[in-house]
Amino acid sequence: MRGVKKQHLPTKICPVCERPFTWRKKWAKNWDNVKYCSEKCRKTT
Repeated sequence: MRGVKKQHLPTKICPVCERPFTWRKKWAKNWDNVKYCSEKCRKTT
């Protein structure tokens, strides 16, 4: 994802808060497995 503008990053919808969240560098290796936008949303399920 190097050199990609923020507006062109992939996005997903969080199933808990239903808000969109964008790709982060720390999620680069497991983006396909990321479901929640934050730890708070992950813990509420």
